[in-house]
Amino acid sequence: MKSKKKENQYVIGVDAGATKTLSGLANLNGKILDLKETSSSNPRNVGIKKAAENISCGINKLLRFNADRKVKKKIVSIFIGLPGIAEEYKDRKDKITKEISKRLPKVLKNKIIVESDQLVAFRAATDEKRGIVLISGTGCVAHGWDEKKEAKSSGWGYLADEGSAFWTGQRVLQAVLKDLDGRGEKTKLTKGLCQKLKVKTPEGLVKRVYEKNTVETIALFSLICNKLSAQDKVAKNILKKAGYEASLAAKVVIKKLNFQRKKFPLVLAGGMFNSDIFLKAVKLHIRKTAPLADLIVLKKKPIIGAIKLAIECFTKRRSKNKL
Repeated sequence: MKSKKKENQYVIGVDAGATKTLSGLANLNGKILDLKETSSSNPRNVGIKKAAENISCGINKLLRFNADRKVKKKIVSIFIGLPGIAEEYKDRKDKITKEISKRLPKVLKNKIIVESDQLVAFRAATDEKRGIVLISGTGCVAHGWDEKKEAKSSGWGYLADEGSAFWTGQRVLQAVLKDLDGRGEKTKLTKGLCQKLKVKTPEGLVKRVYEKNTVETIALFSLICNKLSAQDKVAKNILKKAGYEASLAAKVVIKKLNFQRKKFPLVLAGGMFNSDIFLKAVKLHIRKTAPLADLIVLKKKPIIGAIKLAIECFTKRRSKNKL
């Protein structure tokens, strides 16, 4: 029988991303009661203050739309998975937490935990605390944990992050412009890209790419690449190369944690894994390094990981208070 107390206490999980932020309200049994979506909360893209605004906006929406539950005073934990917090923003975690908390009701001030979105994605797929996540969405990063040991590779932003949707989209754009110039192979990507962007000339293509939302636009080219990969050699090779590059990040983390001969969960998260060619290439190269790895393609929304972690943080805090 479910505890009534559990039903009357709530947590909030936040999955902050480069293109959107998802905030979820759940009870202590992990049942998600409401979800709200806001804009990008990646501090790399929008800065710390704007990221804090978009995160707090989503949380405040949950509080406002669930006022009848009187959730504001019943929130026991808020877990926020934030991009960049494992990289250049790790020394500014306190500042980011303060920026978020000052935009929320005071009663929530000491209930906010900000950690990496990589941990959130990992825990969305498994209850294990030891293992690795390889994320390939707009960006690409591998991150692993083994007790108190931790390792990471890639995840340095869209100008690097080989094997990501942006990196793949860049290769698509380059192949198309080479085709249009006569410098490269003929490819069906050219027609596909021009139709998608509703342009007819190289000048129109470039104008459309650079005029606004460049990172998001180029990342979306990876979808066109996947769609045409069954009938176009250039597209297929781009995806194979992307899979190889992404696997390199995972292999580095595997070796740093000495997982080569061990069984462990390796979560594959992000939109690039919707491509069978990309997924097959990643699996092929990882298997060579870690044949016992349990490769899990994340099918659930990462927000589930944030909810799990919010509940765990509250449970730990409650246990300490009882000592």
